[in-house]
Amino acid sequence: MSKIILASSSIYRKELLERLIPNFEIISPNIDESLVEGEDAKATSLRLALLKAERVSLEHKDAFVVGSDQTAQFSNTQIKKPNNYQDALDQLLLLSGKVVFFYSAVCVLQSNSLIKHEAIETIEVKYKNITKSEAELYLKYENPLGCLGCLKSEGLGISLLEYVNSSDPTAIIGMPLISLSKIFNSLEIKFHAK
Repeated sequence: MSKIILASSSIYRKELLERLIPNFEIISPNIDESLVEGEDAKATSLRLALLKAERVSLEHKDAFVVGSDQTAQFSNTQIKKPNNYQDALDQLLLLSGKVVFFYSAVCVLQSNSLIKHEAIETIEVKYKNITKSEAELYLKYENPLGCLGCLKSEGLGISLLEYVNSSDPTAIIGMPLISLSKIFNSLEIKFHAK
């Protein structure tokens, strides 16, 4: 079987992929993740997942390269990852009581055989009404810098939500494993194969 490479520097994506397969390499794709004017969050997620996989595939043409990306959109505006405490606090207060759509995309490429599979999951999230003191308390115990919407749903962030609507519970963490499992099945990649 061809080796599998995760084109990511995300610890969350590494942990997610380990649920399916134990042996894979990790290579950071080092791509420009700048937003493209006029592009919505769903298109951005697919574009960046593919770009990450393509970048790593350039030097690993026989490998199955997994690229993934997640974006979020609120009121026709893409949400950015907070860079500091004040950004995180402002973002939580902005999203208080609001519905946000997250998009979690995955792409699997094998350049030599021209294999390309893509999938995307839409996650509808409603934040509860969050007071400033609740937001500050959350930020005291959780470090969501670098997390879209300040949301570490696998941790205390779940307490900030009214609901999460998705057909794949892993998608909100950063990679849609149900979709990836279907892609692996189609490629006859065995789960937890050595």
